Amino acid sequence: MPASYDVAAIGNAIVDVIAPASEEFLIAEGLAKGAMGLIDEGRAEALYAAMGSGIEASGGSAANTVAGVASFGGSAAYIGKVAGDTLGEVFIHDIRAGGVAFDTPPLADGAATARCLINVTPDGQRTMSTFLGASVFLTPADVDAEMIKAAHAVYLEGYLFDAPGARAAFVKAAGIARDAGRLIAITLSDAFVVERHRDALMAFITEEIDLVFANEVETMALFQTTDFDVAASALGKIARIAAVTRGAEGSVVLSDGRVETVKAAPVAQVIDTTGAGDQYAAGFLFGLARGRPLAECARLGHIAAGEVIGHYGPRPQTSLKDLAA
Repeated sequence: MPASYDVAAIGNAIVDVIAPASEEFLIAEGLAKGAMGLIDEGRAEALYAAMGSGIEASGGSAANTVAGVASFGGSAAYIGKVAGDTLGEVFIHDIRAGGVAFDTPPLADGAATARCLINVTPDGQRTMSTFLGASVFLTPADVDAEMIKAAHAVYLEGYLFDAPGARAAFVKAAGIARDAGRLIAITLSDAFVVERHRDALMAFITEEIDLVFANEVETMALFQTTDFDVAASALGKIARIAAVTRGAEGSVVLSDGRVETVKAAPVAQVIDTTGAGDQYAAGFLFGLARGRPLAECARLGHIAAGEVIGHYGPRPQTSLKDLAA
């Protein structure tokens, strides 16, 4: 069956609050620079009150990726859980306005819509504090089988490994995709996710995944080594395709025993690295859906990542289709 969507993604539906911050602010608030930490609703309210003036934008790693796919001119769909509150309405409006199909029913009772409080230091590094809220209440019942079957690639967000129900949704989606002959991809999301769920992630990648996205820190964390080459080689042995980003050094793509290094796109000024990995995945997945060689998929990923780090916010503000052209 021909694919109706280039990518269907499952992830944490989150609204991002992004503000500039000093190194002193991170220390005062006990935040580990460059990391993502989970917080409860009370801490989210207190940290929000202490943060500087910023912007609010719909986010969530996989949601950012499908927004990027749509910006390339691709077709994309998304599965994620929000609450029936104001932030939930903001998220639904934003993702649909970006051209992404989204029909997951909101959580009727309970937790509020998730939000990620992102403090960006002058060097462009982002430190994230995430209240997961309604997003973790995603269950297998929310997986739209027809949507999964209709996608060239199914993209799974590693952050959801923290919630048992959401992990079960992953397993269901992967099974549907496998039976339909679709490509299954996952992003490792964060080194802390890897450290919490290393064995489960390793087994899931080995048994279910065709394509792994990771950065160099996550890759080394997965194989418990400080030697990047050793970690990348090991990842290449358990994944049919692996795309590992290395910041300004570009990315490494591994497939069938081959290793290709692809340079990053030039960037005039790094403003905010939020969403860089998400947009790299968008370009890569879009390229794969259109039958491009892996190195060209990586170059599309770097174009998207280069665009997003030049401004605040995790989603493209300039047409990626135009930039790629």
